[in-house]
Amino acid sequence: MILILLGPPGAGKGTQAKLLAKELRIPHVSTGDMFRDHARRNSELGQRVEAIIANGGLVPDEITNEMVTERLARPDVNGGFILDGFPRTIPQAQFLEKLLAETGRSLDRTVSYEVDEGALVERISGRRSCPSCGAAYHVVQNPPRHEGACDREGTPLVLRQDDRPENVLHRMQEYAAKTEPLRRFYAERGVLAAVDGMKAPEDVLAETLAMISAPARAREA
Repeated sequence: MILILLGPPGAGKGTQAKLLAKELRIPHVSTGDMFRDHARRNSELGQRVEAIIANGGLVPDEITNEMVTERLARPDVNGGFILDGFPRTIPQAQFLEKLLAETGRSLDRTVSYEVDEGALVERISGRRSCPSCGAAYHVVQNPPRHEGACDREGTPLVLRQDDRPENVLHRMQEYAAKTEPLRRFYAERGVLAAVDGMKAPEDVLAETLAMISAPARAREA
């Protein structure tokens, strides 16, 4: 099965991708992970990507497409995969459609997580991460055992630049302008499933699994 997860920043796509990967036994392919890997290695590409993400922007299609092409050529995705963070624009969706067709594959489902805008800002601005190991926390929903310090490393936690309220609003504007049209793109192809992303993660997972197993063109709420 090949899945795409859609939703604005903070909608829980990453959490659901990990849960779905375990449930369906297929890889979770995250463009965010690809970008961070380049940033950790301080590659020239990583430096460019890090600057764009830090300012709340979207990485240019040519860079993202190159990374995705390389990742989807690996043998571990032959049995299916879950895409988190890609595509984010109609041109990226068209690129992916062509890439899959060239390898005799096609998309099965696109899941769109629907969430309240106000709740998104609260979710994201409360996130904290460890600069050493990458562990993620939330000041309310998933706080560390000791305030402000990573449970694993003891390192002071940080608020990522792109999680600051002003950048959250910019990212949401970017999403509305460039990614929201993807809902129409995939609805026209009969593969869109709308899921309430405001519920507890386990309930969102259950609804997602039910929606991706529903008949085509009967999935969108």
